[in-house]
Amino acid sequence: MRPSLQSLAVGLLAALITVTPALAEEFTVSDIEVEGLQRVSAGTVFSAFPVSIGERVDQLQLAGAIKDLFRTGLFTDIEASRDNSVLILTVTERPSITSIEIEGNKNIETPMLMDALSSAGLEEGQVFRRATLERLELEILRSYIGQGRYNARVEAEAETLPRNRVAISLEINEGEVAAIQHLNIVGNEAFDDDTLLDLFELKTTSFWHSLTSADKYARERLSGDLETLRSYYLDRGYIDFNVESSQVSISPDKKQVFIAISLNEGPEYTVSEVNLRGDLIVEESELRELIFIDEGDVFSQSRVTAISELLSRRLGREGYAFATVNGVPEPGDDNTASVTFFVEPGKRAYVRRINFEGNVSTRDDVLRQEMTQMESAVASTDRIEYSKTQLERLGFFETVDVETVPVPGTDDLVDVNYSVVEQATGSLSASVGFSQASGVILGANISENNFFGSGKRVSIGVNVSDSIKSANFSYQDPYYTVDGVSRGFSVFARETDFEEQDITSFLLDEYGGRVNFGYPTDSITRLNFGAGYTLSKVKEGAFTAQEVRDFIREEGNNFNNYFLFGSWRRSTLNRGILPTDGYSISVSADVAVPGSDLTFYKLSQKNDFFQPLNDNNTWVVRARSEIGYGDGYDGRTIMPFYEHFFAGGYGSVRGFEANSLGPRATNAPNDFSDPDPFGGSFLTEASLELIFPTPFAGDSRSMRSAFFVDAGQVFDADRKFSWTLDDVRASAGIGFQWITAVGPLAFSVARPLNDVSGDDTQVFQFSLGQTF
Repeated sequence: MRPSLQSLAVGLLAALITVTPALAEEFTVSDIEVEGLQRVSAGTVFSAFPVSIGERVDQLQLAGAIKDLFRTGLFTDIEASRDNSVLILTVTERPSITSIEIEGNKNIETPMLMDALSSAGLEEGQVFRRATLERLELEILRSYIGQGRYNARVEAEAETLPRNRVAISLEINEGEVAAIQHLNIVGNEAFDDDTLLDLFELKTTSFWHSLTSADKYARERLSGDLETLRSYYLDRGYIDFNVESSQVSISPDKKQVFIAISLNEGPEYTVSEVNLRGDLIVEESELRELIFIDEGDVFSQSRVTAISELLSRRLGREGYAFATVNGVPEPGDDNTASVTFFVEPGKRAYVRRINFEGNVSTRDDVLRQEMTQMESAVASTDRIEYSKTQLERLGFFETVDVETVPVPGTDDLVDVNYSVVEQATGSLSASVGFSQASGVILGANISENNFFGSGKRVSIGVNVSDSIKSANFSYQDPYYTVDGVSRGFSVFARETDFEEQDITSFLLDEYGGRVNFGYPTDSITRLNFGAGYTLSKVKEGAFTAQEVRDFIREEGNNFNNYFLFGSWRRSTLNRGILPTDGYSISVSADVAVPGSDLTFYKLSQKNDFFQPLNDNNTWVVRARSEIGYGDGYDGRTIMPFYEHFFAGGYGSVRGFEANSLGPRATNAPNDFSDPDPFGGSFLTEASLELIFPTPFAGDSRSMRSAFFVDAGQVFDADRKFSWTLDDVRASAGIGFQWITAVGPLAFSVARPLNDVSGDDTQVFQFSLGQTF
C-alpha cells in the first residue's frame, strides 16, 4: 500500500528536525545558542522561535517550537541539543540565489520572465527553493503551450557555488508554433462551413496564411474566434446557440494542430413584443422612439445592446449618469421571444468638480471655456461628451479622454476628469535657397494657435528675396468675451517684383490691415465680420503683360481700397486638425465698398465632408469642394487682376504646379517667352479622398495617408474664356500628412489625368507649416 502524502511529509520533517534524547526531560532554559548561521541573523531566529529564556519546556513543546522555526523556509535542517540548561540550535541554512540567467527566449520577454520569477520568490539575494523553481518551470512551459508552441522545452538548473550560494539558469527552447492543419465545425445547419470559417481569425495552413501567421494556433485566438461565432449567431436570432465543445488535437511531432468545434444552433427566434420595465423617469413614448426593434423582426443581440446604450444615454441627459438598462430576451415555445428592457436610473448625479490633466502648456481656463457641462449642475452625459468634442476641435490635443468618477462617500456626486495629450499647435517654416529667377531666398513664418497656452492665435511671417519682400502679423482672441465672441486684427506689408519671377513684368506694393469679430449663433455655427484697408501700388516693367498695361491705362496705378467682409461657417468636425467625422460648410464675401478707388467683390463657398467607414475612424471618405467668384460693380466690369483666383498645387489640384492652372497672360509685343499664368475671376475645385491607416504607424490621430482624386480650374469670364468640362484638370495620387514638432508636414505623389501641352505638372509636392 502506497504511503499518503501526509505520512511522507511527516517522515521528511522528522528527518530534518532532530531532537536529541538529552532533551527528553523537562528543563528550564537558561540560555539559547544558535550555531551554523551565515546570512540569517540571530534576531530573525529568536523572533520565529517561540521559546524564551527562563521558560520551562519539555520535548513535545520543543518539537513544536522547532517546527515553527522550520516553517520560515530559511533552513534545510534544524537540530536541537542541550548543554545542562543551555539550549543549542544547530541549523543548516538554505542557499541564497546569487544570479539568474535566462537564454533562448524571444516571444516572452526577459523582464516578464524575471517578474514571474520574482513573484514566486526567486530573485537575486533571496533564499533558494528547488520546488518553487520546478513549479515555475512548468508554468513557463504552459505559457508557451498557450501560444501553440507544443514542442517548447524549459530546463532549469541550479549550480551550487561556494559559501552556500546557487546560480540559476533557465535554458528555453521556444520551438515553433504549431500550424492548423484542419479546422472542422460540426452541428451547423443554418450557415455553411465557409461562411462560419470566414469569421475566424485562425485559418488552416496555406502559403498565404503561413506568411500572415493566420494558421498559427493560439489558445487566446481560438477563444476570440468562438466568441465571434457566438455573436454572429446571436445577431441572427439564435438565442439558444451554444458551443458544445472545442477539441484541439496535436500531431505526434507536435507541429500540426487539428481543431474540431461542435455547435448546437437551436431555433431562429423572432421578436414577439418589446417591453419597458422599471423606473422610466422619461416618458415611455419618448423612450420607445429610441427602440428600433419591431414585432416580427429577427432577434439581434447587437441591436438590443445598442438600444440599451441609447436608453442609458437618454437617461444620462437628465442627470442619471449611472443609469443601467439591460435588454433581456425571453424565448417562448413558438420560436418567438419577447424583449424586455429593464431600466434602473439610480439617483440623479451632480458634478462636484471638473478636472484636467495632461495640459502642460495650455492653461486650465482655456479648457474651461469649452465646457458646456458646468460644476454643481446636473451631470449630463450629452454635455460631458460634447465638452470633450469641443476640446478635440481646438486642435491643441492629440487625444482627449473623459471619465466620470463617483465621489467617495456620496451617492449623488461625480467628478468629471478630462485627460488630454498635447500636440504641436503651431508651425515653423524657414527656407534658404537660390534660383536664377529670384536669387537668394530667405523666409521665416511662425504661427501659434495656442500662444503661451492662452488659446490665442498669433502669426508672424517675413520673406525676403530678389523678387519679394513681405512681413505680416496677425492676432486672434477666440474668447474676447465670455460668450465666445472673438476679436482679431492683422497688418501686412508686401513688395513684389514679378519680373524677377518670370511671371510677367510688373511691380506690386501692398500695405494694409484688418479688424475682425466673430459671433457664435449656436454651438456649431459662427458669423464673422470686419473691416479693412489696403493701399496698392502697381508699376509696369520691361515685359509687362498686355492685360496689366490695359488695366493701368484705364484705372491708374495707385489704389486706396476699403473693405467690408463677412462669413458664415457651420462645422461639426470632430477635431481641429486631421478630422475624421463631420462636416464644415462656409460662405464668405469680401467687398471693396463705395468710396474705394476700385469697387469689386469676391465670393467663395467651401464644403468639407468626412464619413468614417469603420468604428475606430481609421478608414474615412473625404469630399471637398470650393467655388469662388469675383467681379466689379458700381460701374466697373472687372475685378483687379492682382485679386484673381489661382488653382494648382498642394491644397488645390495636386500634380500641377502651384497657381499654374487657368488663363494665361497675353505677352507684350517684344516678349517671345511662353505665356505665364494669370489667374481668373471664377474658381472651381473638388477632391475625393479615401483615408486609410498609415502602414507601420500606430498613431492615426497625428498622421494619415490617403488616395485622392483632385479636379479644378480657373476661368475668366471677362476674357470670354471657354467654360467647358474638358478644360477642368484632374489628377490622382497618394498623400501623407503628419503633425510634427515644427508644424504640419505633408507631401503628395500625383499624376495628372488630362494634362495638355503647356500645363506645368509636378509629380512630387511638399508642404511644411500649412494648415491641413
